[in-house]
Amino acid sequence: EIWRAAIALVKETYALSRGWPKEESYSLTRQARRAAVSVPVNLAEGIGRGSPAETARFALVAMGSLYELDTVFELAGELGYQEIACAEGARRRITELSRRISTFIRYQRTRRK
Repeated sequence: EIWRAAIALVKETYALSRGWPKEESYSLTRQARRAAVSVPVNLAEGIGRGSPAETARFALVAMGSLYELDTVFELAGELGYQEIACAEGARRRITELSRRISTFIRYQRTRRK
């Protein structure tokens, strides 16, 4: 479920960043998309490693990418690339997803393997 929510956030990030200025294609747009893609990719890689410790470690990387993405959306709004309200839904989903990943990390840390 967390991975699917992260995939949905990637789609939303691409849609939101599509309208940003062309001169941002290799900077803020690219940063937002890389951070968004990093979330489900790191979740998948951590689970694929097979140990709770590795799963938790990669989930922490995914969490960092969420904070990065949230900051990029804030910057895009501050720079006038989008209405701040446009990213509010995505930013709420980022907050919810970070809560869920935090819970997932705590769970992985209590598992033994």
